[in-house]
Amino acid sequence: ELRDLASKHPNLVLVKLDVANPSAITDAAKIVEGKLNGTGLNLLINNAGIYTPAASLETVDAEEMIMTYKTNAVGPMLMAQAFLPLLKKAARESTEKGLSCSKAAIVNISTIMGSIEKTPESYFKPVISYRCSKAALNMLTKCQALTYGEAGILCVALHPGWVKTDMGSQEADLTVDTSVRGLLSVLPILSEKHSGTLLNWEGKAIPW
Repeated sequence: ELRDLASKHPNLVLVKLDVANPSAITDAAKIVEGKLNGTGLNLLINNAGIYTPAASLETVDAEEMIMTYKTNAVGPMLMAQAFLPLLKKAARESTEKGLSCSKAAIVNISTIMGSIEKTPESYFKPVISYRCSKAALNMLTKCQALTYGEAGILCVALHPGWVKTDMGSQEADLTVDTSVRGLLSVLPILSEKHSGTLLNWEGKAIPW
């Protein structure tokens, strides 16, 4: 599907990337830098994630926890580190005041399942490794906001909803179209007041 889109839209460039592989992240950043021809990168969206439905407290093991953290929390951290020079360049060269996605931003796709306060509402699906890794991603987002905000980079975590995808399954609440349209409407309204927060696809705040 991606190759089909790329063939129809010359401005869409596909870059091979495995966020669980640090050297692949470094290579991808170099490729993107080359494609930008001296300009900065305005928006980095960390969307890759893995989910094991059967990961209960009784069954989850060390290997499963480490593998999930590697993709869901460590990956976004390394991605931000690798692309930081390009994001800083975009922020420096922007004439916009404040923080925004059109200036320079890191958007981490998270989940309400990473919210400690909201856990009782969705614990009918324990998914321990996923929850813990996304709680870590939420903390990472807050730390990134406090650190990278000084360089003019907005950092926010977004919950796309429970979506009908391979990960979300067909029993999920939202269609892909509804979720994506919602997220796309949220991105342009993000500002410094949202940096370091967790919002859903409608722009509503979710408690940590």
